[in-house]
Amino acid sequence: MAVGELLLSAVFQVLFDRLAPHGGDLLNFVSQLGGGVASELKKWEDCLMMIQAVLRDAEEKQLTDEAVKLWLDDLRDLAYDAEDILDEFATKALDRKFIADRDHGASSSKVQMLVPAPCFGCFKIQNTVNFNGKMRSSIKDITGRFDQLCNQRIHLGLQLTPGGTSSTTTAQRRTPTSSVSTERAVFGRQQDKAKMLEMVLTDTSSDHSNLAVIPIVGMAGVGKTTLAREVYNDRAVEDSKFDVKAWVCVSDDFDVLNISRALLESITFASCDLKALNEVQVQIKRAVDGKKLLLVLDDVWNEDYCLWEDLKAPFLAAAPNSKIIVTTRHAHVAATMEPIQQYNLQCLSDEDCWSLFMMHAFVGQDITAQQISDLFREKVVGKCGGLPLAAKTLGGLLRSKRHDEWDEILNSNILDLPQQNGILSVLRLSYHYLPSQLKRCFAY
Repeated sequence: MAVGELLLSAVFQVLFDRLAPHGGDLLNFVSQLGGGVASELKKWEDCLMMIQAVLRDAEEKQLTDEAVKLWLDDLRDLAYDAEDILDEFATKALDRKFIADRDHGASSSKVQMLVPAPCFGCFKIQNTVNFNGKMRSSIKDITGRFDQLCNQRIHLGLQLTPGGTSSTTTAQRRTPTSSVSTERAVFGRQQDKAKMLEMVLTDTSSDHSNLAVIPIVGMAGVGKTTLAREVYNDRAVEDSKFDVKAWVCVSDDFDVLNISRALLESITFASCDLKALNEVQVQIKRAVDGKKLLLVLDDVWNEDYCLWEDLKAPFLAAAPNSKIIVTTRHAHVAATMEPIQQYNLQCLSDEDCWSLFMMHAFVGQDITAQQISDLFREKVVGKCGGLPLAAKTLGGLLRSKRHDEWDEILNSNILDLPQQNGILSVLRLSYHYLPSQLKRCFAY
């Protein structure tokens, strides 16, 4: 799967931004040209909105449907052709503005005195006619191609979802996590765990509220969830007598009602059928009132301070020295929660990364260091980049492959690995939250 195909939405976002009502000088210039140009560009905008709504579904289905892949190829070519035309309009608009400013500043020049003003007007009108004539055919061609692709999406069975998210994409982004350990051993996190335990078990000063937030911040795949799980299940935490413990995987959909319901279920170990936020949070408040609690909110993306305030409201009734561990990829997300401290998690050392890889790649096999070349080890460590998720994924992938396939896999781009690897879903979510101008960088 080509990276450019996966990230095609970035290109279309740029086009959509330029055609939006707030498009500025470009659309103002086009509206003055006449000749039906503005109405054609409005059709582009309508088609773009339709295509954006199915684009994510198409990006998913191209993996198994060759026709959808070809549809995306055509879409990519059309996007670049459309942008070329908009660039021509933008250049013409700047040229027109420059001429107008120059004419205004040189109204008393010798040329203006010798050549009657109507002659300049004739030249400008002729240039506009020539420009419109040249562009009209190209614009109609683009419009026709947009219409064709919009019609083809129906035959391809692409799902139309407001906001451009397929019905299955969000669910596929990441498997929900739990507090149950998934690792036979954890490498290179002893110091990190000790520091986090100190932060969790130390009493909070009286000038803070009963509830203290401790974010673990780090890049995708660095092991934030694993560290939170190690702390959550540690014997020292058990001995500290937290009355209530709960773990919820939040991910990018910060729905206060759904998260509150999940927290209530985790606290009470009972299913919750309540539909109203008030009813759910009243039950949470009763469950935690006067009790010392430890919560883990895993994989948080929310930057809305008001939503965070709504979510934590019932937990303010907890006893002093209650703690919430939050894992997130972004420091500004952590700052939204007004933490007492923030723990920045770094990548693993090469030695620890190699040990983790070995545990997953050669489980049940008697492999000695002498049987593995230094070059192979160097490739593995370089491919993993200090990320535990990459080491685990690569080890699990290689253990199921023949040895003669290993070099091909190690020489591939991480995004070209098979879909089942789990890394792509993590990177997709990071990409999803990039500004459109930065997404565009990944399309080349």
